[in-house]
Amino acid sequence: MLALRLTRRARIAVQCRRLLVAAASAGTGFLLLCALGHALGHPDTPGASALRLAWCAAPLAATVYFAVAVARTDPGTRPRSGLSAIGLGPGRLMAVSATTTALSGALGSLVALLVFLHLRGDLTGLPFDGAAADSLAAGPALPFPAVVTLLTLVPATASVAVALALRPREARTAPAGAVRGFGRFGAYGWGAARETFGAYGRYGARRPRAQPPASASADVPAPELAGALATTGGVARPAGVDAGASIETAPPAGGGAGEAGSPHAAASGTRPASPAPADTTTLPWGIALLAAGLAIETYAGGSTSPDSLPTAGVLVGWTLTALGLALAGPGLTHLCGRLLQAVRPGALRLLAGRVLMEEAGRIGRPLGVVCAVASAAYAAAALYDTDEPPLGPLGVLGFLLVAGCTVATLLTAAVEARQTRADTTAALLRLGAPASVLRAAAALRAGALLAVFGPLTLLVAALAALPLTR
Repeated sequence: MLALRLTRRARIAVQCRRLLVAAASAGTGFLLLCALGHALGHPDTPGASALRLAWCAAPLAATVYFAVAVARTDPGTRPRSGLSAIGLGPGRLMAVSATTTALSGALGSLVALLVFLHLRGDLTGLPFDGAAADSLAAGPALPFPAVVTLLTLVPATASVAVALALRPREARTAPAGAVRGFGRFGAYGWGAARETFGAYGRYGARRPRAQPPASASADVPAPELAGALATTGGVARPAGVDAGASIETAPPAGGGAGEAGSPHAAASGTRPASPAPADTTTLPWGIALLAAGLAIETYAGGSTSPDSLPTAGVLVGWTLTALGLALAGPGLTHLCGRLLQAVRPGALRLLAGRVLMEEAGRIGRPLGVVCAVASAAYAAAALYDTDEPPLGPLGVLGFLLVAGCTVATLLTAAVEARQTRADTTAALLRLGAPASVLRAAAALRAGALLAVFGPLTLLVAALAALPLTR
């Protein structure tokens, strides 16, 4: 009941995103039922029917990915202060999100079943009765267990994926028995902190930092104030916060330049270098999977099945290519942010670069998936421009589902990123940053991403289309 009430009282934009999830679920369920109808109508060719069912994995994965992105941006199920006291903790809200996603998927599956029965000729009294009776095997009866299994596949998978993505996570702390390392010149720390030459003996480095006045943090929280001043290059920068400090991870005002809560770092007067982000650690794995996918596509060649569908080897190659680009996307986005800040950046490039670095994990994966879909579309267009038979209506529907879900996921991730940095944007506006600067930074981020991911998409598309057209 709580999930139904939150669904009914949501805003128009949230309802539109849930309806898009239901529409994607309906399209995927219809493709699954069409694969079942092909198997009933062609019992002598089980391989072709299995290949059709295997190709339904692409729209299924795109639908589940989009459902997870929509659940992450749902404001009704976001943890807020005071909800745990009435029994709505993070675990309960996660269950509500999974239930809402399952309801959207079930609605789409029901629509898919009605459309399938109508085109098959089982439901009469509407236009286009039995329009696809021959291709959907109108003669034999539908097996009820198979229909239920196929229709519950999308809601069940989407709800499980949402539950795994939104499950409560405890904050990780350093192990009690961890051994501290030593940096350069005997700097005492965890190994990630680096001391510059002469930092220990520099005049004033051992003196305690002065606390900022109370008026400086009356309206803006200390971390946001420090990050905003450091990002915009303001004159009144807090002590110890340099221009390269991150928006989200900037040290609090008055906390010194070192790690929060570390007296050794605070006393040294230098900011420790942050460890390598997790966004860049997946870049080599993404490149390896991308190379493996292109190699499998080259080995599979340009052969197709009798139903004008690419073979299973091409499907495996495209899957590995998509996974590789999805894993490499955050690392490439992080590198875009670093390139924007290279060679004496100003306030505009510094703001755009820092935002890209902070949001690399959030928008990098959808960008990589969009690049994979675009390259696959180019390869498919190059394949069907040859003597191969044209792609049928079900193939067009599957491609539209995959492309629409990936683009909608990217836009939803952009909305989530905007919601995440809303406090920082408000702090910048309160500090006097003009709105034109924020718009220019957004345009600069979009241009940098297009400059990196555009040629990458064209390169992967050309390499993927080369073995299919030979």
